[in-house]
Amino acid sequence: MTVTTRVKLSTMMFLEFFIWGAWFVTMGTYLGKTLGATGVQNGSAYATQSWGAIIAPFIIGLIADRFFSAQKVLGILHLTGAALLYYITTIPNFEGFFPIIFAYMIVYMPTLALVNSVSFKQMSNPSKEFPPIRVFGTLGWIIAGLTIGWLGWEQSNSLVLTFKMAAIASLVLGLLSFTLPATPPAKKGQKTSLGDILGLDSLGLLKNKSYLVFFLASVAICIPLAFYYNFTNPFLNEVGMKAAAGVQSLGQVSEFLFMALMPLFFVRLGVKKMLAVGMIAWVLRYIFFAYGDTGANYWMLIAGIVMHGICYDFFFVTGQIYTDNLAGEKFKSAAQGFITLATYGVGMLIGSYISGPIVDHWKISDTAHNWTTIWLIPAGIAGLVFLVFILFFKDTNQIQTKPGLDIEEPGTGRVEV
Repeated sequence: MTVTTRVKLSTMMFLEFFIWGAWFVTMGTYLGKTLGATGVQNGSAYATQSWGAIIAPFIIGLIADRFFSAQKVLGILHLTGAALLYYITTIPNFEGFFPIIFAYMIVYMPTLALVNSVSFKQMSNPSKEFPPIRVFGTLGWIIAGLTIGWLGWEQSNSLVLTFKMAAIASLVLGLLSFTLPATPPAKKGQKTSLGDILGLDSLGLLKNKSYLVFFLASVAICIPLAFYYNFTNPFLNEVGMKAAAGVQSLGQVSEFLFMALMPLFFVRLGVKKMLAVGMIAWVLRYIFFAYGDTGANYWMLIAGIVMHGICYDFFFVTGQIYTDNLAGEKFKSAAQGFITLATYGVGMLIGSYISGPIVDHWKISDTAHNWTTIWLIPAGIAGLVFLVFILFFKDTNQIQTKPGLDIEEPGTGRVEV
């Protein structure tokens, strides 16, 4: 890979996640303070991410994989997204806001797969070349949060500017996309079935009882995950945390650090314990939120944010590796697509629609909620999922481990740690 290509791909990743992090974290606060939205409306707005994840495979499977180069589709989607993000800043109420954010997420979510496709096409050894490029995506999300916190947009009720900032970044990435290396359609001229698009060829994995337990746990754990994404920023702002969006970026810093340490944990813990630690971390995180405050228990709020690395890496990344190991070479792509559809699609969708009414139910005034009770509910859900998983999951297909550097050994479906 040339230096020019590496720089372009790194910039692409940075902008891809800067755009998302620029508005997604603080949208709940914007909806409540600026548009006067309820908790149910807030949950509905965040549910558009899940609908986008459900619809995304059709855009990729029916368009990008068969007819047009990935970098051109990426450019068109981001230019369209830039227009939608800018237009949304002119809308004064939730009723007008919702259909536009829904349309935007349908446009944005497919780009998450497209940036990976463009990157992998240029790599001869993705397991070594992709992480240094993908890390710029995490950096983009962190910089977006720090920028919002530094400029004080939450305290000054100026969060409408986050959408304008994201719109500008989306315009830049849209134009940049047309200069990216050519990534022609992978399945040009081939017939694509509904099963191919949704990854249904991997359904045979569910015959493995332990994988079925893992699969159901993955869907269920995304219900409390939705509470975190949808209401953490409104919660932190309500309890008086300064520059909350910037502080929340510590979660991405933690994610990066734990990602680097995962090979060491794999050797010592194995799959079941890694997954279990990830789930119990969700329980602890919500307990910290339930009893944290900006006084003596401020450390609890910080701990709950920093635990994002364990919550995400130990469960979701481990689960992706576990899925890849069981699926093997033939079905690995289908299996990853299916588990993503089930978690970020179905699981998060359920969580978004459940979380809103719960937050509204425990509202005690126009500006305050009973957050202790609210956060103990997802803690309880995560705890129940953890108990079921521990009782019924038996890791009969252990990931093969041996001394080395890479998480995945290319071309084998085995995991090397």
